[in-house]
Amino acid sequence: MSALLKKIGSGLVALSFFVGTAEAGSDFDDKIEPLLATYCFDCHSDGILKGDFAMDEWESIDEHANDHVHWLKVWRNLRGSVMPPAEKKQPTAAEKALISSWIESKVFKLDPKNPDPGRVTIRRLNRTEYENTIQDLYDVNFDVDEEFPPDDTGYGFDTIGDVLSLSPLLMEKYMTAADTIVDDVISGDGGRIPIRSREGKDLKQPENPKIDGAWLDFRHERTVEAKIWIPGTGEHELVIEYAIGGSNDSTENTARAEILVDGKKVGEQNLGWEFSKTLKFKKNLHVTKGEHVIGLRMNAEQPPGEGEERLGLKVRRVIFTGPLDGSMREYSTAMRRIFFNGIAPPDAEGRKKYAYEILKRQATRAFRRPVDEATLDRLVTITMFADAQPETSFEEAIRQAMTAILVSPKFLFRAEIQAEPDNPVKVIPIDEYALASRLSYFLWSSCPDEKLIELAGKNELRKNLRSEVDRMLSDDKSERFVKNFVGQWLQARDVETINIDARQILKIRDLSTALKMFSVRLRGEMKEETEMLFGHILRENRPATELLTADYAFVNEELAKWYGIPDVKGKEHQKVALKPEYNRNGGVLTQGNFLVVTSNPTRTSPVKRGLFVLENLLGTPPPPAPADVPELEASKSKKEKRTMREMMEVHREKSVCASCHKRMDPIGLALEKYNPVGQFRVEENGKPIDSSGELVTGERFDSVGKLAQVLATERKTDVQRCLAGKMLTYGIGRGVEYFDAPTIDQIVAKAEKKGGTLKEILIGVIESAPFQRRRGEGNALAKN
Repeated sequence: MSALLKKIGSGLVALSFFVGTAEAGSDFDDKIEPLLATYCFDCHSDGILKGDFAMDEWESIDEHANDHVHWLKVWRNLRGSVMPPAEKKQPTAAEKALISSWIESKVFKLDPKNPDPGRVTIRRLNRTEYENTIQDLYDVNFDVDEEFPPDDTGYGFDTIGDVLSLSPLLMEKYMTAADTIVDDVISGDGGRIPIRSREGKDLKQPENPKIDGAWLDFRHERTVEAKIWIPGTGEHELVIEYAIGGSNDSTENTARAEILVDGKKVGEQNLGWEFSKTLKFKKNLHVTKGEHVIGLRMNAEQPPGEGEERLGLKVRRVIFTGPLDGSMREYSTAMRRIFFNGIAPPDAEGRKKYAYEILKRQATRAFRRPVDEATLDRLVTITMFADAQPETSFEEAIRQAMTAILVSPKFLFRAEIQAEPDNPVKVIPIDEYALASRLSYFLWSSCPDEKLIELAGKNELRKNLRSEVDRMLSDDKSERFVKNFVGQWLQARDVETINIDARQILKIRDLSTALKMFSVRLRGEMKEETEMLFGHILRENRPATELLTADYAFVNEELAKWYGIPDVKGKEHQKVALKPEYNRNGGVLTQGNFLVVTSNPTRTSPVKRGLFVLENLLGTPPPPAPADVPELEASKSKKEKRTMREMMEVHREKSVCASCHKRMDPIGLALEKYNPVGQFRVEENGKPIDSSGELVTGERFDSVGKLAQVLATERKTDVQRCLAGKMLTYGIGRGVEYFDAPTIDQIVAKAEKKGGTLKEILIGVIESAPFQRRRGEGNALAKN
């Protein structure tokens, strides 16, 4: 074994430290040590501390051998092509692979043939999953945003088990929610008073159907209406559920809405700024059987004050309930699902048997696996006790048990069976019911349907996994995956609410005009554009890198005009070919969604844009910024208006800023030709904008289109690995760790053999060890 660079006076310990095993030491001496000497030691040994990172500060060989934190930094920088710096001599792909493989096998002790599935904390249903599950089980629309507090997030997603805790307050809300939901599903006397409703978007302006009740500006006097069928004559309760939008802060803007039935005014509501997400107007009135026209007439009143945003009415639902005298009753769709054999038998034994059948079906669906007999017996006991009470119907008794189901940990948490929960080296495949749940909450954000449960019961889900993925992606519910994953990975959720000063950016003095141009509706169109691109690439089995290189976009007339794309007509988004003169080639990088959410309120932010790409597309985020980093505004010149590039150059002169900005700035500055609201420009402060740059890994580009090409070609593997990691994080509910490297490499390698498509990466995640298997708690390395 060589004594590499061992210097007695300097304190440098020879890096031939893996003498613990002959194999590791031999491999290190012969293969790894010469590569480290060539590419690393100039900057990280013998007192040279580039990046505050040294490779020779250990007292003993054993100490260095067990320093996994040290080797984790080496491995991550090498894997992300961050080190060595571009100006230094670079290892070949084979040399990088050799060093990485050695660290993974000898230091981390990873086995690619048996990847560590990691530890996943038992997961509570998040708000979105709860809402969708209730919708799919009972056909009930439950407003989780109004009733539950926001979920915490981890690693950028709200599906992470470690942060989905259950507080006493939230448990109380779940109990209240269960009562509300079950009351909506089950009528206690064998049926419910008929309910008929229309969505806000169904209310249209007769002369211009593009205007509907989903958004009615306070400034315009408009009438929207819709037809509704009333099944019986008598007194009805009319409820209009609505919200006020357009401003996050209180304004003076007010309006008045008149409620019309068949053209006659039956009530009115004064409207102004409200914080609540759901408001209600209620009115009892006599209505005859037949078709009626329900309408809303908006009347403008007080305009917004100086500097205030204008408001709008968002109608959620119009609901007629009646006749209220009980002369008519009907089962809801959800109730017919529960009482599948109709009215309960009159005798006690028959009712108990029927209760057993009902609750077995309901608990199995809600718990996402066959209910155990002990739990089922308790539910039946609850039912029969309630049924025996005077003036209590069988339906009311079942309602008591159904409420218990909805507050059970087996419903609220996605539990998975682990034979040895405290043994970190005990790895087992999850059972097929757990696999069905992982699959359905991954692709549908909801519970498994009957087909998944049936296959799991026959132990045939794994055998039919690909065909089931195809079936699930073709279902409309897969749009939930697109919205929830893209909404968090690419921050599409944020574009509608992020603070942007449209008046200053567009240089328009009148706030109302600026907000009319850069409207809430336009922000929503940007969000939909991103979602549609992702959904198209996924379902059409297109390469994942097309997210960066797509020569087409999904826009409607309004968004196309904003971008400067001609000849697009209509309200619906459509696939449009992008010509070079449109200045939109670059996939998600030139979409309004990305450009808005990575900007500051009054200006672009190359730092945010560059950081976004590093974190969410390349998977190589820089370290957190020091606490004392000066603001960019300090780089502004009082004598002249500098461009963003010039300010960033001044900012980077500070040594504390230089290293990280070298990674972020070239990417962010490549996007400077797009302002904070996503519009193309060629000048800033009267000076031409320079979009050229060089990545820290050495690749050069002169435009955002060329940057996208670099990411999709030279850095394709990084992009694919990052995407696989983000999907894995979202799907299994934990962050990606170093031991997931073999898994992610296998996902990417398998996908690349089939064209590197987005769908194959998704399927690779589903087929991977972390998705299919689990292990106990603890540190697996400590057990080895």
